[in-house]
Amino acid sequence: MSLLKSASIVSLMTLASRITGLVRELLIAAAFGASATTDAFNVAFRIPNLLRRLFAEGAFSQAFVPILAESRTKNGEQATHDLVNAVGTVLFGALLMTCVLGVVGAPVLVWAMASGLKESGSFDVAVVMTRWMFPYIGFMSLVALSAGILNTWSRFAVPAVTPVLLNLSTILAAVFVAPQFRDHGIEPVYALAVGVMVGGVLQLGVQVPALLKIGMVPRLGMTPARWREAWHHPGVKRVLRQMAPAVLGVSVAQLSLLVNTQIASHLGAGAVSWLTYADRLMEFPTAMLGVALGVVLLPQLSRAQAGGDTARFSELLDWGLRLVVLLALPSALALLVFAKPLVAVLYHYGRFSPNDVQQTVMALSCYGVGLMGLIGVKVLAPGFYASQDIRTPVRIAITVLALTQVFNAMFVPMLGHAGLALSIGLGSLVNAGWLLMGLRKAGKYQPASGWGVFTARVVFATALLGAGMWAAAHHIDWIGLRAHPMARIGFLTGCLVGAAVVYFGALAATGLNLRQAIRR
Repeated sequence: MSLLKSASIVSLMTLASRITGLVRELLIAAAFGASATTDAFNVAFRIPNLLRRLFAEGAFSQAFVPILAESRTKNGEQATHDLVNAVGTVLFGALLMTCVLGVVGAPVLVWAMASGLKESGSFDVAVVMTRWMFPYIGFMSLVALSAGILNTWSRFAVPAVTPVLLNLSTILAAVFVAPQFRDHGIEPVYALAVGVMVGGVLQLGVQVPALLKIGMVPRLGMTPARWREAWHHPGVKRVLRQMAPAVLGVSVAQLSLLVNTQIASHLGAGAVSWLTYADRLMEFPTAMLGVALGVVLLPQLSRAQAGGDTARFSELLDWGLRLVVLLALPSALALLVFAKPLVAVLYHYGRFSPNDVQQTVMALSCYGVGLMGLIGVKVLAPGFYASQDIRTPVRIAITVLALTQVFNAMFVPMLGHAGLALSIGLGSLVNAGWLLMGLRKAGKYQPASGWGVFTARVVFATALLGAGMWAAAHHIDWIGLRAHPMARIGFLTGCLVGAAVVYFGALAATGLNLRQAIRR
């Protein structure tokens, strides 16, 4: 399967995930608005998500996938299956202990994440939902194990589409379970926690048939003897050694999220939710492009590294970076100049007020400043992970974390919650630039010819796109059209289609062969 086809599959599946996720957020916004209870849900959901990204999809995947790809290349299928069994056994035991500790220690975790919820009276609600949803980390960590295996076997579709199940279960819970809770005197927002847990079970369940098809279902040891045997497997020891710096590296990013959530919880009711709603829109370009490229590139880069093919390694990175410039730059400018129409059309219903629109727009615009960095990191970091060099990205991330707090001290007093988004964006730009310099200095990446002309064409086309979107954002009353939702949706669709036509038409007019550029 070609890289382009693989990335396209992941992007399409991710698009389905993000669309259903957006529907989920739209329903939550209309039903609950940006309130103390939505802040409580977002904090409670963020806690298992934080640990999932820290230990599962983050550090675990970064350490596990390169070693798995190397084992498959050098040692064959049977030895690789033995590695999968051992790693799965150790992971399962660690998850059981983590989930028990998380349920018991939920009050401490909520206080550490967002002590400001005590001021809004939603602290206890967040604790209850944290306890309900904490086992979600167990399901999702096993999903990360399965996804790492399937991606190494170039089976990208199933891992990419599984988040849709979480979104659908949460949507159904919001539509059908929340009213039942309300009728029985139960806080309706608890229904969202039920939806999350059901979604976790479903996401793990759909991985099993795909793993059976390639003969790689992990056999988890449930006895002390199997546990000890798994711990002594040399592959497990290598994964754990790689995970140690990876945990530190990923924890830096999650610590930044923790600090920002803590600060936002003290900025008044709704601040956490405004940032969350803006972040959901940011996930469209970051997931469709950044995550898709990262998922596809890491196994390919690992194989090139294991085979000593330095030219292929550099070509893969160059291909990914060109797609980042081609697609992320116009997306970033669109978020800066067209944030209000996006937020108004997608969220401005029910209890989501015009003030909520404005506050979410501020956060989204500030996130947009760093979109290139957020996506660039997803492409550049695998260049280090594939070489099993996790320490360099960790050192960079630690410095960027400190810099982000300096940005927070500068911008939060002036911009409030939007200052937190701006700090993350600027920090991501620094992170991506530093990673790029590190890869070049190490000789891992040498830009191919034609970058100057290519960048000039993209900048020119992006400028035309931005001018048109700015005019549309300021000459249509997006808030006043709330009473005419279909007209507002029609205007937004027309603007987005027109912007795409202008952008790609300008690229073609300047002589850029889009198909050749992408396939290259």
